[in-house]
Amino acid sequence: MRFNMIWALVSSMIVGRALGDGTCATPPAKMVHNYSSVLSQSRRSQVAFEELPGFTRSVYYRDHAVITPESRVWAGQPGWKNALTTHLVARASGANFAMYMAELKAGGEAGKPAAHGAERFVLVLDGHVTLKTPDGKTIGLKHNDYAYFPPGDTSVITSSSGAGLLLYERIYSLKGSPVFLHGHVEDSALLPTAGEVFELRKLLPQTEDYDFNIHVMDFKPGEHLFVKEVHYNQHGLLMLEGQGIYRLANSWYPVQSGDAIWMAPFVPQWYAALGTKPTRYIIYKDTIVDPLL
Repeated sequence: MRFNMIWALVSSMIVGRALGDGTCATPPAKMVHNYSSVLSQSRRSQVAFEELPGFTRSVYYRDHAVITPESRVWAGQPGWKNALTTHLVARASGANFAMYMAELKAGGEAGKPAAHGAERFVLVLDGHVTLKTPDGKTIGLKHNDYAYFPPGDTSVITSSSGAGLLLYERIYSLKGSPVFLHGHVEDSALLPTAGEVFELRKLLPQTEDYDFNIHVMDFKPGEHLFVKEVHYNQHGLLMLEGQGIYRLANSWYPVQSGDAIWMAPFVPQWYAALGTKPTRYIIYKDTIVDPLL
């Protein structure tokens, strides 16, 4: 009986609102729905990350990582002026090097490596920077130019108009005498790659003075690594152009330009270039160093 009384009261309220008896003076606004994104060209060609809360292609494991552009965290860094940096690989993750990107604004200046004994490699991704070397020389670097700074180098890196940089740093671990050098990627000689099909350039001298090297590797669409590598060397990679599939351990990752990859010692690794555009990536590799060290 009590249920029937309550239901009758609720029903009368609903009817009263429908008849406009003052209980609800203004009917709710009509909702306008928009389905245009479902079949839009942009939805077919890319992921709209701002519409996927919490989603990222990035992964970070003990022996490998893929860090994609939507996961970059940009912030100021001590010693850097009018600039932002985003760190992709660090010694905190178990790596023996650091890998990061920097955006110098107009009038920006790069800070020097904070750690004693650190060496540095810089690739200009975009824009233009000026180097002032300890011996008083002024050197301009533009897109696709690079420079190596040995431990203790006091060169100053500035940009009057802005620049994007990729940087590798590590604590020098040998007893040699590496020297400052700079160049342009395309001026580096193509090296033989027995059994492989990709094109290879090494940007640092292959001598016992240098404890790491920087390789630039080019793949035509459909080309891939022949060797499924497993080795004690570490890698820090940035996809500069193209797209493909990277195997790391037992996972297979679709990757594209802008993605960064960290590879720890002995992680299985393999790459295949896909799509219609060539692939180019730049990759750090520690060399000369004995596995016991």
